[in-house]
Amino acid sequence: MSKSIYIFGFHSVESLLNTNPESVLKVFIQSGRKDFRVNDLNETLSDLKIPFSGVEKNELDRIAKGEAHQGVISEVILPPLLTEDTLLSSIEYLPTNTKPLILILDSIQDPRNLGACLRSANAAGVSHVIINKDGSAPINALVHKTSAGAINSLQIFHVTNLSRTIKSIQEKGIWVIGLDGESSTKIYDVNLSDPTAIVMGTEGKGIRQLIKKTCDQLVTIPMSGNIESLNVSVATGIALFESKRQRESS
Repeated sequence: MSKSIYIFGFHSVESLLNTNPESVLKVFIQSGRKDFRVNDLNETLSDLKIPFSGVEKNELDRIAKGEAHQGVISEVILPPLLTEDTLLSSIEYLPTNTKPLILILDSIQDPRNLGACLRSANAAGVSHVIINKDGSAPINALVHKTSAGAINSLQIFHVTNLSRTIKSIQEKGIWVIGLDGESSTKIYDVNLSDPTAIVMGTEGKGIRQLIKKTCDQLVTIPMSGNIESLNVSVATGIALFESKRQRESS
């Protein structure tokens, strides 16, 4: 079942109006504001026939629960969370010659990192995102904001048993690659242009041991300097865009 959340700030609301206006249920705008940005927003909402109303600042503060809202809050319908069964049928019925690129997120607990990973997934052309239901950050307003609205453009699947799901997609011909700082194989030396799933682990700890054992191959992003590991959202972007580069040059 779909649910709604509140998102805050002009950029987040404007981004959704540009990409997924059908997901916006209504917009609350701080009473008394008459500046050009509010006027432009009012005009856009009127053109799209999306309801909006003036609300006192203290009520916006209450809804935002401490988040910066800039005088604008929108109630947004989230796409329904998809299941493992839906995932497998979606892969099975992909058009002929389609080479899916799947992002698997293992226990990403920081909502900003989760949102940034989803933003990169959308930009890199990821076909499916798989998130383990327990141990991951819930998809909330902060995830939505950080993703810049990418949530509404992605197929996101919540699964209860990530290892079992990986085995199931391997049976569908998907090669599963895990990012692991201890691997001796560089990500640039592996083929990411065939049907591929890329597994990213939690902040600091990486992929869980059971998930590592389930992957077909472990790779690393080579680094210089004295930094031991990259932020998970940065590493996700590097891995996904390396796949995109390979696919576009093959």
